[in-house]
Amino acid sequence: MDVPSRNVIKTNLPESYYHVYARGISKQKIFAEEADYLFFLSLFNRYLSKESLPFKADEKYQKLNDLVEVLSYCLMPNHFHILIYQIDEAGMSKLMHGVMTSYSRYFNIKYKRSGPLLESRYKASCILFEEYLLHITRYIHLNPEDWVDYPHSSLRAYLYDDGPSWLNKKRIIELYGSSVKYFGFLKDDKNSQDTSI
Repeated sequence: MDVPSRNVIKTNLPESYYHVYARGISKQKIFAEEADYLFFLSLFNRYLSKESLPFKADEKYQKLNDLVEVLSYCLMPNHFHILIYQIDEAGMSKLMHGVMTSYSRYFNIKYKRSGPLLESRYKASCILFEEYLLHITRYIHLNPEDWVDYPHSSLRAYLYDDGPSWLNKKRIIELYGSSVKYFGFLKDDKNSQDTSI
């Protein structure tokens, strides 16, 4: 009997935090150029923007901003990490199904390929303790080597108080008191890692 991969089978709890992640099949790139990162992020705008965006001539995209929030993210060439707060127990699955279906279709058409883009369905780890929540936000934002200047993560939105309207930074910033303190938390951890090598 096959044993399912860890965190593939999800327990969907309302009012809960989730670390969502996925990797390209055989560790292949899922973002090949700048436009791919931008398209992937535009899909979150599609579902989480408060504005109704046109889908077809007489349809609108389903709005999920009352069901789920994206708190942070980091898109790497062959994988991604997203921190989600699920308000409704169906919010995460609806959002990720819409995003991953649309993005896989886009990528396959653009690069003339077929078949699955990811190793498996996205994985999601439920975060039950605040201490782990702090660790996950740090892990996500420190994922790139050039983490401070990396263009495809939500860190710059945290540091410069900008970023997409669908990104909810408030829940994380409130845990630290300010963006400056949050950056100090990240920097202290990175410095301790560097000196331990």
